[in-house]
Amino acid sequence: MKRIFFLFFSVLLCLSAKPQSKVSGYVYDDINNNGKKDRKEQGIAGVAVSNGREVTVTDSKGFYSLPLGNDNIIFVIKPEGYQVPHDANNLPRFYYIHKPESHPEMFRYKTTSPTGKLPKSVDFALLAAPESDTFTALVFGDPQPYNLEEIDFFFRGVVSEIKGMQGISFGISLGDLAGNNLDLHQPYIQAIGQAGIPWYNVMGNHDMNLEAPADSLADETIEMNFGPANYSFNYGKVHFIVLDDILYPDPRDGKSYWGGFRESQLEFIKNDLRYVDKDKLIVLAFHIPMYNDNSFRPEDRRRLFELLKDYPYTVSLSAHTHIQQQLFYDKEKDWFRNKPHHEYNAGTTCGDWYSGEINERNLPETTMRDGTPQGYAFMRFSGNQYTLDYKVVGKPADYRMNIYHPKVVPHNKKTSAGIVVNFFMGSAKDVVEYRIDDSEWKRMQRIEAPDPAYLELLYRWDRTDELMPGSRPSNAVTCTHLWQTAIPTKLSLGVHTIEVKATDMFGRTFIQKSTYRVEKDKGMKYLKSQ
Repeated sequence: MKRIFFLFFSVLLCLSAKPQSKVSGYVYDDINNNGKKDRKEQGIAGVAVSNGREVTVTDSKGFYSLPLGNDNIIFVIKPEGYQVPHDANNLPRFYYIHKPESHPEMFRYKTTSPTGKLPKSVDFALLAAPESDTFTALVFGDPQPYNLEEIDFFFRGVVSEIKGMQGISFGISLGDLAGNNLDLHQPYIQAIGQAGIPWYNVMGNHDMNLEAPADSLADETIEMNFGPANYSFNYGKVHFIVLDDILYPDPRDGKSYWGGFRESQLEFIKNDLRYVDKDKLIVLAFHIPMYNDNSFRPEDRRRLFELLKDYPYTVSLSAHTHIQQQLFYDKEKDWFRNKPHHEYNAGTTCGDWYSGEINERNLPETTMRDGTPQGYAFMRFSGNQYTLDYKVVGKPADYRMNIYHPKVVPHNKKTSAGIVVNFFMGSAKDVVEYRIDDSEWKRMQRIEAPDPAYLELLYRWDRTDELMPGSRPSNAVTCTHLWQTAIPTKLSLGVHTIEVKATDMFGRTFIQKSTYRVEKDKGMKYLKSQ
């Protein structure tokens, strides 16, 4: 017990100590790509470098200098037109870990051992790489495997689908890279490495070191495996800021966790933005969405938005909820500008935690609780503008919605059944219309309710006479991207086509079709008594 208290106070002492020295070095053009600064290789001026709080820029010779404490990761902020080195699994290597007084024995999972004396010069290699202002990134919500079998589900179901995909500049996973077992970070890295593109990663609440005595130490294993939990980089006309937005332990009661930011993180954002042009798109990537004040500290959201108020082009990416939703922040939700701030709360690559029926590929269907199928997003950039598309795993790229309706209805007879559309990327800003055959387009009514198609999946589990392989999905929750209308029965007998047209927040239109039959009403039949 004494040893634990000694370690605890030693760590706190290290955290509270003022920076004891400085770190310096060069950012240089690694022409021969050997990872070391050779005599003829020139430094690159004007490149931002950070210690996780302060940010500076290199001088005309590529030289930088920063304050240094006992628990630092120093990193270069990738500038436009350059790439950073990547390891064999395509993880960006843009940082140097300096933890001379770390205490790996405190933690259940492996963390960085004491790093010893700081090198005389901590240099960062960059490789010149022309970048288009028009590019595409992949966005993954929670992979969250709890064992090696689920790593296999993730690889065969998701990674194998994007492997070798052309026209993708990089990918990003929005946290919960593992499900509490941090030894699974390495199998996850090996799986995602086979995508064949650079891959950035965000820390989630299931990636924390739960033994950490302070929030700043809950990311020790993440840092060892992936680098800094808070960092930024540029690509084209876009500036990405990646943040750990989990406060642990929860400052309200010392238990569990709460969404929010430490003071040092807000300082990093402020210092980072000093070197970002106002005409760039700012993309924030973190794990816990900011909308719910019970799950995210509202004053931290307010302070973040204060830092962003002079930037007209912004968007946030989050995951965590295992549903998919579009969130908008206006002045009532602390946003300072007239145009609301958009947060895409992404669907997950593990879906509903790898639950559901086993399909023909021997993979769980794993539909999310709001009826959104397992999938991932394409984020497409053009200058400082963006669009988002959701790709359902194992389905064609144009599968954007599910149309739920009766297969057959009685001719010319009133029915309480209807047509319900789950437009997976839908929001309150969208318009969804329908028509039967070639009739006029009519608007559908947006509702917030459980998805009936998802409820039908649950009923199969609850009413089966035989146990099914796989595991029962989670109970349904309210879906925010449902539209409904009555189903027409005053039609000719036979098959009719339902056509649904969804116009999204970006002004794009998507059409999908289904069919149903109208049959002669069989009426009521009574058995004659014998």
